Amino acid sequence: MGVRIRQADERDRDQVVAILEEAFHNDPVSSWVFPDEEDRRAVHGKFLGVFVDVTLEEGRIDLLEDGTATALWLPVPAGAPEEEDPTPALMRETADPDNERAELVGRLTGAVHPHDRAHEYLLMIGVSPERQGEGLGAALIDEVLQRCDREGVPAYLEASSERSRGLYERLGFTFMGRTVDLPHGPSMWPMWREPRSS
Repeated sequence: MGVRIRQADERDRDQVVAILEEAFHNDPVSSWVFPDEEDRRAVHGKFLGVFVDVTLEEGRIDLLEDGTATALWLPVPAGAPEEEDPTPALMRETADPDNERAELVGRLTGAVHPHDRAHEYLLMIGVSPERQGEGLGAALIDEVLQRCDREGVPAYLEASSERSRGLYERLGFTFMGRTVDLPHGPSMWPMWREPRSS
């Protein structure tokens, strides 16, 4: 598929947030974190902006040149973190301090995140709704997965819907066997991909 991808930087922050907000506005997890539609519209971008800021600082953001899709990747070293991850609390503080779900989702996914091997973590990928189903997400992920294969590095993610789980399975990810079950809400599927040898 002939898509042009570039690495985003600080100047692209607002565009990346806008793509993610549009792509995840009706996502089961986002709808659970912010069940009120009006509230979600007001604070969802702030919530997602925390992920974008962390990734701009510590990882890599790929962006389709036409501005319709983006992927956020973080390199995760082997070994359990020495300190508690401040990101979940920052998500809540930034987006909606009175909403404990804005923090809980990060704590629950963090609790199951594997740390026995260094890997690339696909934190988020978003495709504008009018372009979903065209293979843009797969094209966006493929470049990083090819590098993972060349370098012998696994990859990890949490699928937030059955539809996205199917896409990731086609790309070689496998469900790790235990869902993250949000209280009175949807499930997420932790997925792992071993590097493929050429």
